[in-house]
Order: sequence, then structure tokens, then C-alpha cells
Amino acid sequence: MSVWNLKYKDESWDFRTADTKEYTHCFHTYPAMMIPQIARELLNQYGVEGEWLLDPYCGTGTSLVEASLFGMHSVGCDINPLVRLIATTKTTHISLNTLDSEINRINETFFELEFGTAKITDTPIPDIPNLDYWFSDEVKKHLACLLTLINKVEDKAVRNFIIVAFSETVREVSYTRTSTFKLHRIPAEKLENFQPDVFGIFRKKINRNKQGLITYLEKRKDVEASICDVNTVAGELPMPKPIGGYNLVITSPPYGDSQTTVAYGQFSRLSAEWLELPNARKIDKLAMGGSPNKEILKNSPISSAVEKIQSIDEKRAHEVNAFYIDLGQSIDSVANILSRRSTICYVVGNRRVKDVILPTDEFVAYSFGKHGFTHKETIVRNIPNKRMPKKNSPSNIVGQTSSTMNEENIVICQRTD
Repeated sequence: MSVWNLKYKDESWDFRTADTKEYTHCFHTYPAMMIPQIARELLNQYGVEGEWLLDPYCGTGTSLVEASLFGMHSVGCDINPLVRLIATTKTTHISLNTLDSEINRINETFFELEFGTAKITDTPIPDIPNLDYWFSDEVKKHLACLLTLINKVEDKAVRNFIIVAFSETVREVSYTRTSTFKLHRIPAEKLENFQPDVFGIFRKKINRNKQGLITYLEKRKDVEASICDVNTVAGELPMPKPIGGYNLVITSPPYGDSQTTVAYGQFSRLSAEWLELPNARKIDKLAMGGSPNKEILKNSPISSAVEKIQSIDEKRAHEVNAFYIDLGQSIDSVANILSRRSTICYVVGNRRVKDVILPTDEFVAYSFGKHGFTHKETIVRNIPNKRMPKKNSPSNIVGQTSSTMNEENIVICQRTD
């Protein structure tokens, strides 16, 4: 039976009215996040308490949080150090007493600074290229002061928790437009009146995240959750590896190469630079499809689509092809560490390039099929919650636009003895 005969639309998977910011899911915005309700429903259908879940492109850890609430051990991988930090924090047991003590200490300093009993002293500001382009002098001083206070926190888990709030604050108080994930400066006429309250915004993030943490800790099961710096495209294997392999994969890989689709690296860059994390400006190039590849995939579900794109724009065809080569190599790595009776759930978008739709869902089923997996079904859902552009320009001609992804596909494959 073909992939298409097992593909159907189910609007119950839209979760239009669901609260997508429950528990620690509220911690930090990030591009094109998989909503927790999808992972939750997939865990209810295919998860087994005490077994192991893998998310090879974990982002900020949505599936890992849900696995720990469900009662499965989990391992997540991502090449972006900022999201690994966020995912780690979202799944870590944190002492609320220690957290309260550190938050009170920071708030006392805020009070002294805001009411004039203390002054912001010269604190070291990271040596970041074009820092003045993205931040006002006052914001830079406040962020540097805040970072100095955070770095004095001795408890690592608590410090990470506070850093996550700092990271989100950095982007919000910068000159970056909030309407896009790419780095675009707000218009010049708005700069003069842009005077964000750094400490106030940070306080709101901390208070919101603390409430999410409390509800998470109340329901979190006694399971392991690990996040590792592993690139499955390069054949690197997640650790720890459970005996017999992972039983379930719930993940949402990138829609395409980050330089032409969702700019994950650009979104995280300013925060990563303030925190002096590695590869802050290289994430999009290190991601799937980020490096040129002249190899052409033949006899695969995306081959005919790439040929159509090539007839219009050869360069774009090679970029698209490079992404699917990397995705296929990653799937090869993932398949080799799964148990003999395992289920994979890939939430993917069939993006449109040069007005040609790329059947990513079919490619995923095909790639796992080479490793003994049977395609069970593909559920099509509307995307009401992801921030994605409604239109793009397939021809790069002014005025010519085309719709992008309004749906995504939940591809489910299983391997049995």
C-alpha cells in the first residue's frame, strides 16, 4: 500500500484552543516549536512507562518534557548550545528554596538600583560585533549588570534557570523586530522611543517560568532526561544508549535548511553571544542542508520535485538536495539505534520551493523503510499555532508570492520482529 493510501487529515490534531504553554513549555520562545499536545497524544498511543524515547532534533525539549511527565526516560540531541541549555533546564529538577533565595537576592539589587540607593557600576560587556547596532547604551549596561548577578549563582541548575529568562529578555530588549525570527532591526523612526525596562521584563520571565516549573515538578515522574551535543547527520550517536535501543522517537526536524526556511541560528544569535556560547554565528550553516553538496538523490520520493526546481533554479535545487541528503543520513543514524520493536513519529512540513511542493513526509517513510520500518499512517494537521510566514516569493520577483506551509504531517512508522 502506498504512502498516500495511509495519509489522511484529522482536525482533532490541530489543538486550536489548547494551552501550549503548560508546565515548563512556557520557558522560552523558539521558532516553529512542536506543540506539547502532539507529543502528549503520541506518547499516550505509543509510549510505555519506563522505556526510552529519543528526540534527535530536540530544540527546546518539548517531547522530553512530555516524556518525563508520562514516565519515559528520554534523550534529546541538538547542535544549538542555547536550545540544549533551555531543554536541559526545562527537564531538570530544581530546588525551589534555592531558586527563591537567588531570585530574592537579585530582586533586592534591582530595588536598590531602581530607587537610587545603588548605582550600576561598570560591569564587563561581552565583545560582540555590532553590539551598538542591536542594543542601546542603557540596555547594554542593564544586561551586563544582570548577567554579573546571575554568574554569582553557585547552584548550576538554578543558574541555568535564571539564564533561560535572561536569554529571552536579551532578544526582547534588543532592536530586533519581534514579528520575525530573522534578525531585522526595527525602523529608524521607532528607535528613539524604544526604551525597554530590562529588569521589569526579566522579572516577568522569571515569575512566569517559576509557575511553570512548580506545576512541572508536581507531575514529573522519576525518570532520566538527558540532552547531548550530537549531530546524527555525521553519524554521531546519542548517549546514554539504552540496552536494546530506543523504543520511541517523537521529533520535529527542521522544515529545510535554516538559511532559507526557519532561521534558528539567527533567532538565537544575540542571546548566545551575550552568554558567550560557541558557534553563535554558525548554527544555520552547521544545520541540515547548511553545507553545499553536489550529490543528487535519485529514485527517492523527492527526486522529481528537485528536478522541477532544477529546471527553474539550479542553485536552489542543490540547496534543497543537500538538506534531504543530510536528513537521510540522520535517519540512517537514528534507525541504527532503535529497538527491534520501535515506533517513530516525525512531525514534518512539506515545504514549497519555487512553487514546487517537496513531499518530506514520503521521504521520511521511504528512508525508514530502508531499515525495516513499515509505514503505519500519516496524519495531516493544520498549523494554527506555529509562527510561519503565510506567503513567500518562489521566483524572487517583486509582487509574485505563493502560500507556504499551512499544514504539517505526522509520519508514523513501526518496526516489528
